[in-house]
Amino acid sequence: MENENIAVGLDIGTTKIVAMIGRKNEYGKVEILGIGRSKSLGVHRGVVNNITQTIQSIQQAVQDAETSSGMKIDNVMVGIAGQHIRSLQHSDYITRSDSDEVIDEADIERLCNQVHKLVMLPGEEIIHVLPQDFKVDGQAEVKEPIGMYGGRLEANFHVVVGQVSSIRNVGRCIKSAGLNLSAITLEPLASANAVLSREEKEAGVALIDIGGGTTDLAIFKDGIIRHTAVIPFGGGVITEDIKEGCSIIEKQAELLKIKFGSAWPGENKENEIVSIPGLRGREPKEITLKNLSKIIHARTVEIIEQAYLEIKNYGHEEQKKKLIGGIVLTGGGAQLQHLKQLVEYITGMDTRIGYPNEHLAGGSDDETTSPTYATAVGLVLSSLNNQEKEQQKKQEKQVEDTEESDTETIEEPTKAEEEKEQPPKERKRFLDKWAEKFKEFLDNAE
Repeated sequence: MENENIAVGLDIGTTKIVAMIGRKNEYGKVEILGIGRSKSLGVHRGVVNNITQTIQSIQQAVQDAETSSGMKIDNVMVGIAGQHIRSLQHSDYITRSDSDEVIDEADIERLCNQVHKLVMLPGEEIIHVLPQDFKVDGQAEVKEPIGMYGGRLEANFHVVVGQVSSIRNVGRCIKSAGLNLSAITLEPLASANAVLSREEKEAGVALIDIGGGTTDLAIFKDGIIRHTAVIPFGGGVITEDIKEGCSIIEKQAELLKIKFGSAWPGENKENEIVSIPGLRGREPKEITLKNLSKIIHARTVEIIEQAYLEIKNYGHEEQKKKLIGGIVLTGGGAQLQHLKQLVEYITGMDTRIGYPNEHLAGGSDDETTSPTYATAVGLVLSSLNNQEKEQQKKQEKQVEDTEESDTETIEEPTKAEEEKEQPPKERKRFLDKWAEKFKEFLDNAE
């Protein structure tokens, strides 16, 4: 791609594949330049089960995005989800050889690398190692240890794990579609970037992203990711239930859910009826909206209860871990009528629908700001942020090179500034290394 400041997010979902091209304008907001969408044929519950069909769907989405933007796509940032994803909490520590030196990014990198050596179940691989809080010489709840003195550096980590084969299959599809994989990230983290505010992450919030095949959950507290989970069913099972319960074809069931579906049966009167055309030469079917709502309600309650169980597992009921920001619903399934009210009724937590418009430029169309595209917008945002950090790193290196010949008095403040800038920069560098290792792994797999 000619312009370095342009990023592409590729959301490989169970029902749709979305390619989205975006760039930041002068106000720091994201302008969506092009969007391509295709039906996802080779993915089941977030996992690729037909390589050929997935490649075709990716190529179709990319082609549409290229046509609508007039640009050529080379590098993409991909989101990964699916029922194989699990997360765990882990604590680890390192003993520093020289406690008279301040803690720097190399120490944090050494600690993160140590976590990467954790022994996983056969066929599993670590996707993300996310530090939560640090402990320096027994001093707990240190958010940023860089610049502190200490001999023992300890940290709690949130570790996200996935199946190697599933990750490799995604990588293979990207490569075979003629694209380069610039980075890979967990989809709930991307969605959170798009729809959650900093205040919500500080106060404590649970993001529930209801997709076609999976429901992704991400919990934040004190600005840090605390828990992630992937529930192996989403809007697709609701459509399946309507299809079975009303004896109609899948296409009709999906349309019925979108147009007339409600998660709250009390809203519909007994005499509200919708007529569905019968198959060739057969009589049309009449379905009461009350029955339709009952079918949808039963399955929706199951999905919400499963998500709420994960929220309780995190410890929401403890005073210290209380999620003051409540729940944010996003994804295509979040558009179901009266879902917000049902979630509030079941969980007793404040709930809102999350639209990815906070970071988007003013002129964005309604389609782009729909919850359906939250993950795609989040992937574009993550990719743009990564690019900014890379450019910042290059600029800092240039500044360092030019200042080597200057006096120490001038160097002092720049070092202080560097130390301020280091924490987020380091996290990125570590993920970069992981992405490079993953690319090598794919190349060798050929």
